[in-house]
Amino acid sequence: MVTGLSGAGRGTAARVLEDLGWYVTDNLPPELIGRMVELGVSADPPIRRLAIVMDVRSRFFTGDLAAVTDELRARGVPTRILFLEASDDVLIRRFGFARRRHPLQNDSADGTLSAGIAAERLRLGAVKSAADVVIDTTELSIHQLHRKLEEVYGGGTPAALQLTVQSFGFKYGVPLDADMVLDVRFLPNPHWVPELRQHTGQESVVSDYVLSRPGADDYLRTCDHLIELTTQGYRQEGKRYMTVAVGCTGGRHRSVAIAEALGELTGNKIENDAEDGPVDTVRVLHRDLGRE
Repeated sequence: MVTGLSGAGRGTAARVLEDLGWYVTDNLPPELIGRMVELGVSADPPIRRLAIVMDVRSRFFTGDLAAVTDELRARGVPTRILFLEASDDVLIRRFGFARRRHPLQNDSADGTLSAGIAAERLRLGAVKSAADVVIDTTELSIHQLHRKLEEVYGGGTPAALQLTVQSFGFKYGVPLDADMVLDVRFLPNPHWVPELRQHTGQESVVSDYVLSRPGADDYLRTCDHLIELTTQGYRQEGKRYMTVAVGCTGGRHRSVAIAEALGELTGNKIENDAEDGPVDTVRVLHRDLGRE
């Protein structure tokens, strides 16, 4: 159960838990929590890690928190409560950046943000006392909170990062979701070699030709090193997905061959160093192959 003060980072915590493989639900009514657990156990595959995010507006806080957790634990469901908090001045600053009202601001005597925060602290006092994990986000950046939650709820291992290497043709446009774009049009085009024209970069006759051109091997290994450095930074920043787009003119020969080679290089690193590898999963896609 994830709760805490408004503005202290519940939304961030929900996203981190989701990346760590938890099934996250928001503001589930208390009478449905037990039913949700039953549905999770009977699902195929079963849901083993369920996170319920609740804020002060939920009817959850009008009842007895201890009764709910005791009932779950009596049924053999390991249950923990995560409480997020922060100092008043930091919460006020965050609400100012977000330009939104505090959920209890209108309920306070003078309608101020400070009064709303004070009312919420009072209402959540018992919840904080019952919490198993309390994290003060006052001095934490989003990325630091990310890492802290991974330490507590990630089972001691970093969350998976998925790398997608996608070939494409520049004449059809650059993929909009690309985090990194590589241009291999400097390599000789197999299209102008009659015996290669009808083949693709997935076939050895073309890939051997492309990878044997001057500069191809150096470019491939430089890009592989750049991807490794970038994925390490992405992991530290809490990002879990990266798309590398490799482009040539039509997306049939050069980009396909280089994308396949990059995918193989990165995939081999994962297999050889599964514990500390730069990424956890790699997939290779060819957006425009066959489109011409």
